[in-house]
Amino acid sequence: MKAWQVEALGQAPVLRDLPRPAPGPGEALVRVAAAGLNFADLLMAEGRYQTRRAPPFTPGLELAGVVEALGPGQPAGSALQPGARVAAHVAGGAFAGHAVVPVAHLVPLPDDMPFAIAAGFLIAYGTSHLALSVKAGLGAGETLLVTGAAGGVGLTAVEIGHALGARVIASVRGEEKAAIARAAGADEVIDSTDPDLKARLRALGGIDVTYDTVGGPGFDAAMRATRPGGRMLAIGFAGGEVPQVPLNQLLVRNITVIGLWWGGYLDFAPQVLKQSLAELTRWWQEGRLRPHVSASLPFDALPEGLELIRSRRATGKVVLLGAGAG
Repeated sequence: MKAWQVEALGQAPVLRDLPRPAPGPGEALVRVAAAGLNFADLLMAEGRYQTRRAPPFTPGLELAGVVEALGPGQPAGSALQPGARVAAHVAGGAFAGHAVVPVAHLVPLPDDMPFAIAAGFLIAYGTSHLALSVKAGLGAGETLLVTGAAGGVGLTAVEIGHALGARVIASVRGEEKAAIARAAGADEVIDSTDPDLKARLRALGGIDVTYDTVGGPGFDAAMRATRPGGRMLAIGFAGGEVPQVPLNQLLVRNITVIGLWWGGYLDFAPQVLKQSLAELTRWWQEGRLRPHVSASLPFDALPEGLELIRSRRATGKVVLLGAGAG
């Protein structure tokens, strides 16, 4: 099968021919129809992700496709049989024609959900739903600030914040991204390069919840524009700078900073993810979510897709059409 491989940390993945893997007990072999690209893929290839893998390895953290075979010992009558349409979050291996996935990690897909949508659905929507609904308890009528609001994860936070009844402020760069954020439900849009973000946010009435995917100086500006009792969600650091939080500000203004790594829930609370994804799937079927895929790329165009993410030119999700799609 065709698969992309990271052969040395810090080097671009290369396309290789590898043997098709075989599923073991409790696993399924999935023919990959599409795979979602994430900023974490860049970090993993550079050895800077939360979990480090030794080269050579096949990157890619989320996929959608069709179950081709089950490993030995799978109970008869299991709901997920060969032919089932599924999506999955994996530790790696999505950028290949086939992938072996723990059966417990497979998410059944509605028949009408396209693979290109499903491949980029789990991490982005799952992160935003878990962060805003569960961790921060965002309520109707509160004000939500989303940084990097036109990116793959940020755009879903705009959409989910709107669905939860919040007033959403989207921080973006450029009018094209501003238009995309407005279409997703942003009530206000601000320029992330504004030299006085704190004053701009205070002029808009302040913030109850911040969903920060960028880090850097914008985090500090948002914190200082946060109302007493506000919550700040640290989702990622796409800007490259991890902010330093002054604890005295948290103390005197009763602000809470919450860290969230969605993938970590697979280890300590997988049922929380399953419940969240089940609700999100219902929302999609009801038409409450409109995933934005800005680029569906052929399998041999992975480097171009990663560069779209690295340069922050991507809006919404970038999806790689799998070598096993045909």
